Amino acid sequence: MEKIAIIGGGIIGMTLANYLDTSTFDVALFDEGTGQATKASAGIISPWLSKRRNKQWYRLAKDGAAFFPKLIKDFQLDQTIYAQSGTLLLRPEQDLAELAILAEKRKEEAPEIGNIEWLSPEQTSQALPLLKPAVSLRISGGGRLDGKAYLEHLGQRLVQKQIEQIQAKVTLHKKNDSWLVKGPFGEYTADRVILTPGPALKPLLKKLGYSADIRPQKGQLLAFQTSYKMSQDWPVAMLDGEADFIPFMDGKILLGATHENDQGWDLAPTSEAYEGLTKSAEQFLADPDQIKNWSYEFRVGTRAYTSDFSPFFGVLPDDPSLLAASGLGSSGLTTGPYIGYLLANFLNTGHWPTEDYQKDISTYITKNPS
Repeated sequence: MEKIAIIGGGIIGMTLANYLDTSTFDVALFDEGTGQATKASAGIISPWLSKRRNKQWYRLAKDGAAFFPKLIKDFQLDQTIYAQSGTLLLRPEQDLAELAILAEKRKEEAPEIGNIEWLSPEQTSQALPLLKPAVSLRISGGGRLDGKAYLEHLGQRLVQKQIEQIQAKVTLHKKNDSWLVKGPFGEYTADRVILTPGPALKPLLKKLGYSADIRPQKGQLLAFQTSYKMSQDWPVAMLDGEADFIPFMDGKILLGATHENDQGWDLAPTSEAYEGLTKSAEQFLADPDQIKNWSYEFRVGTRAYTSDFSPFFGVLPDDPSLLAASGLGSSGLTTGPYIGYLLANFLNTGHWPTEDYQKDISTYITKNPS
């Protein structure tokens, strides 16, 4: 039985591990457990109105969103983890008109968008009572995913599948045709390794003689507890600016997230993030003062970005026993589960996806001269 080591227990690694065929593979998953973007995140699954010009990224994000019904069924995700809540977009009216045209065009290839409708100011505040009356655009196919809850649920499934989960910082070495994963637990020998550790991919690969185009980006999100007990019935709201409203169950409302490029691996919550996010949101609130009275906690994580803001995944060109995936950026909750599934399907069947989702992996990972 082939032994596989997955290094990185974020959204790609955990999805991949759950989709691997354990009758074919002996699998172990290793995760350092700190700074993880997925644990700190909750996001909006609604990529269709992005104006990014990268067609490969959009194709991946579109198909990632379309993958969610299968993901829900396969992993039995309930509404505490994922819900198709619908998405409200709040922008100046001219911008909304342009987005409505784009939505109708993209719906031809992505029927998952669902209904596209204009809401009057009154309808907007009825749909999401936190908001002051304003014209909005509603996309019925949009959804919300709690990254932390998703990982916890998938971790429980791995226990049922008897896949070992080891929380430790590891080093990786190649010895003859085998991989040695070393840590406080000792040594694990693997035939194949899949690296999915977010921005930590760079130092792992450096020790193996590779350079990786990856940089960390700090993201801070605010998780409020409010008295709105019907919040699970509300749509998510993509506001005009950095802050988005993401209502969950029993009055939990998330606001975020920041995109901080110069903080490295710093995971400390900051008052600047709180002020920036709340001030960005206040202009949309029916009662701007109420947010100051809500109890809250920070969620802080580190995303992985590439120079062209595109994710990558696949087999390293010079070593078929080593695979890597990273660079999800702020769209990781949309693209990450699908990438995990595609990698698992490749390992299970040998079939690589025929869709053109990315540049060649050598664009992002290069072998250093000996």
